[in-house]
Formats: sequence, C-alpha cells, structure tokens
Amino acid sequence: MNQIKPNVNRPPSLKNAPPLPEGPPDYRAVGRHAVFPETSHDEIARLNFLAQMNRHLATRVMPFVKSAWEQRVQPRLEASGEPPQDRHDVRRALSQDPVFQTWSALRRMTMEQRQQAGRWTALRQAEILAEKAAALTEEDERLALDPAIRIPRYVGAVDHHTMPGSYHQERFPGDVSAAANYDHAIFATTGGLLGRLTDGAGRGIVRWLGENMPDFAPRRVLEIGATIGHSLLPIAAAFPRAQVIAVDLGAPVLRYGLARAKSLGIENVSFVQADGTDLSRYEAASFDWIQTTMFLHELSRASMRAIFAECFRLLKPGGIMIHVEQPQYAPAMPLFEQAMRDWDSFYNNEPFWSTLHGIDLDALMEEVGFTHENFVHSHVTAVVDKDIFPDAADDEAEDYGRKASWRLVGAVR
Repeated sequence: MNQIKPNVNRPPSLKNAPPLPEGPPDYRAVGRHAVFPETSHDEIARLNFLAQMNRHLATRVMPFVKSAWEQRVQPRLEASGEPPQDRHDVRRALSQDPVFQTWSALRRMTMEQRQQAGRWTALRQAEILAEKAAALTEEDERLALDPAIRIPRYVGAVDHHTMPGSYHQERFPGDVSAAANYDHAIFATTGGLLGRLTDGAGRGIVRWLGENMPDFAPRRVLEIGATIGHSLLPIAAAFPRAQVIAVDLGAPVLRYGLARAKSLGIENVSFVQADGTDLSRYEAASFDWIQTTMFLHELSRASMRAIFAECFRLLKPGGIMIHVEQPQYAPAMPLFEQAMRDWDSFYNNEPFWSTLHGIDLDALMEEVGFTHENFVHSHVTAVVDKDIFPDAADDEAEDYGRKASWRLVGAVR
C-alpha cells in the first residue's frame, strides 16, 4: 500500500508558512436581538459546517488554485505563443483546470447551501418574525415604506449571491424573512470575520473616522443600500445626536432593520424605502456624510452614476462621500488575482461585479462634480471582539473577495 507523504505537491505558498489564524468560532457565539431567528441544534450544525468549509476553501484549497496557475496553466499559455491579455483570458484558461473546477464547484456549493440553510430557518418562523418586527415598528415614523415603489430590472432580475428573491421579495404583507435569512446566516459566508453582530465594517469605519477625521462630527448621515443597517448602526451609536437615515429598495430589510436597531438600543436611525438613484425627497446640501458599504457591485453602471450624482447634490460643503468596496482592478493587480476576484460575477449571481471593478471611479466622481484634490482613498478592516472572533486585520489569508478588508473611495464636497 502506498503511503501518503506529508507536504508532497503542497503549494509553495503553504510550505513553511506560519500557522493560519484561528477559524470561525461556534455559531452560538453570534450576537442576538429581539428579531433574530431561533436556531435549532441541526441548523446550528449546518451553519458551523458551512463557516468551516468556507474558511477551508479560502485558506487550504485556494493556494492550490494559485499553484496550478503558476505551475501548469500559465506556462501552457506562454508556450502556446498566446499569453493572456486580460483577466478574461486567465479565467477561461483556469476554467479548464481540474483544481480550479474543484474549488469553484465547492465554493458555489457553499453559497447555495448557505442560502438553503438560512432561508429554511427564516421561513419556518416567518410569521412569528413578522409579528415581532411589527410589534417593534408599528406606527413608528422612523419606518417609511413606499408601496408604489418600482423595483428596477437590474435588481429584480437577479437573485443576488443566490439568495432566493434577493433582499426585496415579500411572501406576505409584513414579511421579514429575507432580512432574517441575511442577518443570521451571513456568519456562514464570513466565518465570523464581521463580529458577533456582523457590524465589523461599520465599526471599522468609525475607527477610520477617529483616526483620519477626529474633529468631524456629522449631524446628518445617509447610507444608500443599507439593507438591515449592519454597517450603519455603529456610526449611529458613535454619533448619537446625529440624524441617521438608511435607504434601501427592499421593504423586508427596512422593517427588520428598524426592529433590530430598536432592540439593540439604537434610536436615532430611520429606515426609508427609496431608490438611491432618485433621492429628490431630500434637499440639496442636506447631509454631512453619505456612504455605501459593499453595495456598488450590485449596481448597473447607469444607476451607479446616478447615485454618485445624488451624493454630490445632497452633500453639504465640507461633507464627505465614502464607498466601501473590494479593490478596483488596477494595472498593478496581477491578472490571476483579477480573474479570481471576478469569480462572483460569473458563478455567484453578481453580474455587475466585474464591470464595477474595472471602472475608473475617480473619473466617475469628477464627471458628477467632485474635484480631484478632494478625493479620498484609504483602507479599512473589520473591527471585532478579538477574544471570540477572528480579527481580519491579522488574517493573512486571501480569498479574493471574501476577506473583511476593504478599500475606501470617495471625496469631500
């Protein structure tokens, strides 16, 4: 019988590598609130498996894809006399390699199973969750829904990242199951890197503000595409005297978002159903801070330009616009990395991901009126409870799109 020898054919990126950061905590460490779904033993086990599987794919399997590219796929292309010219050439070549095929199939599987697991948990208690949300939000003026709103085709035609019905679909009046699914099961995708309340990005932005704009005290804050307010509530908590507004197209996430905020003791946030491309309900120069958080990649190009233009119109002089996203495909980024980051566009129901990351955002900001000398480019990582959850700042593993580490791009008005 042949014995398996350790480290045989192990990718160079893993040989002699330092120990990897600790994996996800047990799901039972996740923070809960008044409208958080109840989870059974079996449901917890599924989410724990998926979180561990995603972590394994990112830290243990991904390096083999890079090794296959460097040792087999790229040399074959170079020898053929047709070296890759762009990320699409790399992706097409990788798609024929068994290592990439295995990694990609497993990653898609985890996304589908995460949605199946999370959706089932939310659906089996959908009526109870709706009643809890209604009890917390009934006749509360901080929830402003628009029954006549039109869901744009670029939103309605796609189940974003395989989420059935995306964020906006309602199964019955008052439904919040889409939001509950998103809230409680995102742990499986992030592996805890966003912390116990999945608000690590917002907490990271607050830290960035303190370090880079210590005297800035916004009195009126807007987040476009805020869903349930994961990233906005830490800002509201940091500036309790500010008027904070969460805008989104989806009624379920807004209902749930306000109920969640109130149950967490955050009282200065309103949740408004509106299309970010037309915020004419708000006066010009009426906000100090406008942001989006991992939202631009779900926009068509036309809607993105319209949102940037609205940000310019709505900001006060001296106000700031910030967009939190994964990095753009700059010329310095290797084509392999660009192709791997493009995975979501082709295999994870994110049709605008590739387009966004190839756009010159600086040129777009100038086009709508911002000036180059007022641009903001920076970086932020999630802030979490390090005693329980893995710290993204210390995580050297790179899975090209899931890491809780982002670029900030924006401008001062």
